[in-house]
Amino acid sequence: MNKGFFRVAAVTTPVSLADPGENTCAIGAAARSLAARGVRVAVFPELSVTGYTCGDLFHNSLLLDNAEEALRELAAESMQFPSIAIIVGAPLRTAAHRLLNCGVVIAGGEIKAVVPKSYIPNNNEFYEKRWFDSGIGVNTTLMGVPAAPGILLDFGNGVKGTVEICEDLWTPVPPSTRAAMHGAQVIFNLSASNDLIGKYDYLTGLIRQQSARCVAAYVYSSAGFGESSTDLVFDGKAIIAENGNLLSATPRWNPEPGQAIVDIDIEALDRDRMHTTSFHDCADAELGDTESLTVKIDLAPPPADTADELLRAIDPHPFVPSSDDAIDARATEIINIQTAALARRLTATSCRTLVVGISGGLDSTLALLVAVNAFDRLALPRTGIIGITMPGFGTTGRTHSNALRLMEELGVTSREIPIAKAVMQHFEDIGQNPEVHDVTYENSQARERTQILMDVANREGGMVLGTGDLSELALGWATYNGDHMSMYGVNASVPKTLVQYLVKWFASRTDNPVVANTLHDIIDTPISPELTPADSDGNILQKTEDLVGPYELHDFFLYYMLRYGFSTERIEFLARKAFKGRYSDETIRHWLRTFMRRFFNQQFKRSCMPDGPKVGSVCLSPRGDWRMPSDASSALWMI
Repeated sequence: MNKGFFRVAAVTTPVSLADPGENTCAIGAAARSLAARGVRVAVFPELSVTGYTCGDLFHNSLLLDNAEEALRELAAESMQFPSIAIIVGAPLRTAAHRLLNCGVVIAGGEIKAVVPKSYIPNNNEFYEKRWFDSGIGVNTTLMGVPAAPGILLDFGNGVKGTVEICEDLWTPVPPSTRAAMHGAQVIFNLSASNDLIGKYDYLTGLIRQQSARCVAAYVYSSAGFGESSTDLVFDGKAIIAENGNLLSATPRWNPEPGQAIVDIDIEALDRDRMHTTSFHDCADAELGDTESLTVKIDLAPPPADTADELLRAIDPHPFVPSSDDAIDARATEIINIQTAALARRLTATSCRTLVVGISGGLDSTLALLVAVNAFDRLALPRTGIIGITMPGFGTTGRTHSNALRLMEELGVTSREIPIAKAVMQHFEDIGQNPEVHDVTYENSQARERTQILMDVANREGGMVLGTGDLSELALGWATYNGDHMSMYGVNASVPKTLVQYLVKWFASRTDNPVVANTLHDIIDTPISPELTPADSDGNILQKTEDLVGPYELHDFFLYYMLRYGFSTERIEFLARKAFKGRYSDETIRHWLRTFMRRFFNQQFKRSCMPDGPKVGSVCLSPRGDWRMPSDASSALWMI
């Protein structure tokens, strides 16, 4: 492995029907090229040595003899590319005169293992039972090596793979399911799947589902150009999925060779299997004490010049979908989760009044919009939402006017309670010099605002709706018992990078142009707590990202820290790939150190955070998602 990644390829090559020599020549050329790119294992289509559509020629000894000879020659040729294992398809005879449709594993000058197809189709399209027997129960020797379904291929460094063939995937219990429970993280499928209307989408869904169910990578290659078109057409498909996500797929209908090459994240798969205890419970229930036949595959090191490559897309914004359609679907789901959660809490407490602090910033705007949605869903008057703007020493005209305009246009009850006088009295009481803009100066304002919200909620018989987001919780960027506290935190599992997209989602759906324009201006406003005075022109001087770092970096760090439990070094490696050309390596390391330091030091704030709905796979609720002692040391995570 290279930094926890394992490079694989799904390959399609033009086939010359019933000509094993020509086909293995093409396979060898592809393998040599792939080895130069650092690929460790490549899978080719079903019966790729002969072609899939040979029909009754499969019972011709001349074809079968030549297929076996071609395999031996291909094995000998593989000495020239010792850093890669290849898996090819061929018909092989047993000593009991059974013909099996096989996947043949070749590496380092040798045939290493043979895996027969377990489930043989016999339907309107495929009549394989006319020629082939099932491999179920086979445990023998073919070509001088072990032959059995579900063989584990041990590639070293903790990486294991397995092989299944075409129809095996379409059955209720594919052989790869048991192999995965035995430890295989990578499943290789040799296939010859014809094309029909709608079949490709169904197939990709099947591949994604099997990879998710097995917490594995699925590397699929299907026959294409060169197969007979007598009754069926083969489009050539190379598809790679990992744990439910489609990583790569080659264009179909291409007469040229196709190659999907991806670095599989073995470390992430191993972590998810460890974290998903039901995976092991299922293995115990289904496998008992049975063991799987394992074949060791020793590979030479890959070319040194491929060591720093990463053939895999690393999304710099893992919380935000990449396409407009995906963002729309995600936003719709998140808003519905938030709305349903808040509506349920209001119903459970018989509460008809919400108190929300409205700053004119992104977080409070999102909380207000969700509150309006919840009240509309419950058929409650929006006037039961009391939005309070509390201008202080750093409040700018831009945020103040946006807050007032938004509340007015949404039809909620709007109040303004300035805090400067009360805070100045508090400074006098505790002996704080108002000219010293330190943490006391800032936090006194935040706590005064929270006191106002809590007391108004008591007076009105309502509850305070929290506005803080997931990113702020991770960094501890909240005043303890200030904006840190509420009676329900509706944004608690929404990261900062996603908040603006949710607000934009509302802006695109409102029929009120004033609301839309206001929301867009809020999105464009620099993120700030506005706790220190503005500049001489009334512009925001205190910008959050200047102080704690870019939120897009922190959300990236947060995702890989919580979702996968990666080491700091690995997170840094991924960040450098994801943000190449946008941030220097020194900048990434600086803010990663800041993140780790704050994440550990600020756990005490998360240990007593209010209830709030979970909307994604990453959440910091101390009641279910993240349980860490407030006294944990960050030493191991500092680089």
